[in-house]
Amino acid sequence: MLKHPHTKYPAIAPVSLPDRRWPSRVISAPPIWMSTDLRDGNQALFEPMDAERKMRLFKTLVAIGLKEIEVAFPSASQTDFDFTRTLIEGGHVPADVTIEVITQARESLIRRTFEALRGARRAIVHLYNATAPVWRRDVFGLTRDEVRRLAVSHIRLVRQLADEQPETEWVLQYSPETFSATELDFALDVCNAAVDEAGATPERPIIINLPSTVEVSTPNVYADQIEWMDRHLARRDAIVLSVHPHNDRGTAVAAAELAVMAGAQRVEGCLFGNGERTGNVDLVTLALNLYTQGVSPGLDFSNLNEVVRTVEHCNRLPVHPRHPYAGDLVYTAFSGSHQDAIRKGFAARQERGGEGAWEVPYLPIDPADLGRSYASVIRVNSQSGKGGVAYLLEAHYGVCLPRRMQIDFSQVVQSHTDASGEEASAEALWAWCRQAYQPQTRVQLVSHHLIDDGAMQRVELVLSVDGVTQRISGVGRGPMEAAVQALREGLGWPVDIVDYEEHAMQSGADAQAVALVETAWAGRLGSRFGMGVHANSLTAALQGVVFSAAGWMSLVEPVDAAG
Repeated sequence: MLKHPHTKYPAIAPVSLPDRRWPSRVISAPPIWMSTDLRDGNQALFEPMDAERKMRLFKTLVAIGLKEIEVAFPSASQTDFDFTRTLIEGGHVPADVTIEVITQARESLIRRTFEALRGARRAIVHLYNATAPVWRRDVFGLTRDEVRRLAVSHIRLVRQLADEQPETEWVLQYSPETFSATELDFALDVCNAAVDEAGATPERPIIINLPSTVEVSTPNVYADQIEWMDRHLARRDAIVLSVHPHNDRGTAVAAAELAVMAGAQRVEGCLFGNGERTGNVDLVTLALNLYTQGVSPGLDFSNLNEVVRTVEHCNRLPVHPRHPYAGDLVYTAFSGSHQDAIRKGFAARQERGGEGAWEVPYLPIDPADLGRSYASVIRVNSQSGKGGVAYLLEAHYGVCLPRRMQIDFSQVVQSHTDASGEEASAEALWAWCRQAYQPQTRVQLVSHHLIDDGAMQRVELVLSVDGVTQRISGVGRGPMEAAVQALREGLGWPVDIVDYEEHAMQSGADAQAVALVETAWAGRLGSRFGMGVHANSLTAALQGVVFSAAGWMSLVEPVDAAG
């Protein structure tokens, strides 16, 4: 291995564009989207799609709203040829959708391509040949002039074959493959020659596609290349300028966005970034990024989960759980501080009536707009804090823990998750909450009776304390004060209520009341918490008082049942 291996990797030359304009532009409308899932993406699979999978994915792409779909490389395999014929003969292509096929600049392949497209209503024929120096020199052994003549002669053949099938509306697309590594002056020369030979006009434009076949530079350099071409192409009004970014450096999304700012009108890519090597640009991320800028992408991802399932079935490849929008964990916060911010953001939005600009911490897009539920937004493990725990209890059970109780319960949860090392479900949290604050231990409320004497109220409690039935009573200005008095006088427990909250866990006839009680013990630091849950709000409140007081039982000697 070289001592300094970086010395063998020459940096791509920067573009001389001192007055570049793309940095000050914003994307205000979506580009034309073109899916290469069924061709470029299919070539990159361990097992290429069969006809059933290709048809399922094609229909999904149509349902999403894609109007240009590269369906096959029909001259490369019989499967692709037959699939193209099935789409056309079976009437599977909607009137507003244009299918595209690709071919190398070779006569036999071009003729086979036109055979596959016979009878199509409208079709894009995508012709390409490599133009970069290392391909010219080491792969094909061609000079610049020979590469240009190769492109021009085969565009001439495409026009001839198109003229022989006038029932089809033909669109020509030309790609100087390996554009990103091609000298700009030569790329311009070949593209201008292609436009001339195609006889392109504003009414019948040619698509000039400038791929970063291998991503060899930072995204800003690619944007400079696109803007330079946009400004120097001779018949720009007769051209739809397209880009096809690959992801070799992991920056394809940024490269595509900057390319659109630089003048590109069309973007080719795959759902979730499938494709050769590190993949093509991810159309899902690109499209949904527009939402975060207040721009409609013109594509429908309102049922993103179904799109994920379809793509995973057809490609037999998983969508990464951290995919920016579609991943299983992308809307999930485990961190305590994140959870607290998200919970408060949801609460603030609810207070505003759930309307207006979307502003929720850590969530750049509303999961509901993609058909995702809020259930997965906050999940709890050993890294989580009180905010996430409180959110899940409130969201799933309607239980709103007071702040000090949140802090106390988060320590309970921490002990469980530390011990298991696993994520905690909302069901587990609720079980732990009831175990902690409705303990089936030394003290239980058996029954109660309330006597209202006008100004004062009398409460009679029947308790089971260490297995012994105890009947106690107390008087106060309300049932809670009376219950505390009963505990003080009947059991000798010097407790006081520090905080009390009560609310309904749900609405309607089946609603249950939840009472959350915090008590203090005279002469002792700290608090104990109890929770009562019952259809009768008074029962819930008295349960909460008893369970909270029972939290101090470690200070009380057990009752001698025999005595």
